[in-house]
Amino acid sequence: MNAVEVTRLGYRYADGRMALRDVSFSVAEGESVGLIGPNGAGKTTLLLHLNGILPERPVREATVSILGMPVTRENHFAVRRAVGMLFQDPDDQLFCPTVEEDVAFGPAQFGLPEAELRQRVDEALASVGLSGYGDRAPHHLSGGERRRVCLAGVLACRPRILALDEPTSDLDPRGKRQLKDLLRAVDAAKLIATHDLELVVELCPRVILLDEGSVIADGPTATILGDEELMLAHGLEKPHILRHRHPH
Repeated sequence: MNAVEVTRLGYRYADGRMALRDVSFSVAEGESVGLIGPNGAGKTTLLLHLNGILPERPVREATVSILGMPVTRENHFAVRRAVGMLFQDPDDQLFCPTVEEDVAFGPAQFGLPEAELRQRVDEALASVGLSGYGDRAPHHLSGGERRRVCLAGVLACRPRILALDEPTSDLDPRGKRQLKDLLRAVDAAKLIATHDLELVVELCPRVILLDEGSVIADGPTATILGDEELMLAHGLEKPHILRHRHPH
């Protein structure tokens, strides 16, 4: 059974523009896949389908399933428990007065005993390097710290699948390094939408290239990212990390 199975997914924005066209792919349990493409390619829209955030306007025959469960209204609770979603803008995810309450919000929905909830919050904050931040107000933190609080909130739910939207934006080089180490250690399937191609090379053996809502390429990261002509045709550049590996 795959962690994620998307078949013939199409999606039209309210204004009539097509956001996704006939998108099909699967992600195996434990697999890390990069989702790349220019701005407006449909990456965020695709991620939002994985836990049923977008209103259902399904195109005929399209299916999205998570761990074998179709993403339908009836399955929303189970699906959202399985898929941890990290939004591009931390302010879309943080709304409690303190860091601790924000991190506890997701797992609290599962009806955990208080002691287990506290333990999950402490462990999640420690894993993102924010031990002792529990009483702080999220809006007083830096952009990078807020992003790490969001990630702690996701990790505290112990999802089997991570859907991450631009996880390294507004992180400095040290923050990026810490995030990579952290994601490497998390035992979950990962679908990472990002412009940070170095991150993709380091974390994702496979990549899906999306442009204008269609899957243009799906295969080994080094092959696709190393294809300069393909990358340039879709508004991307071959990452430096691959240039160094194949000196001309």
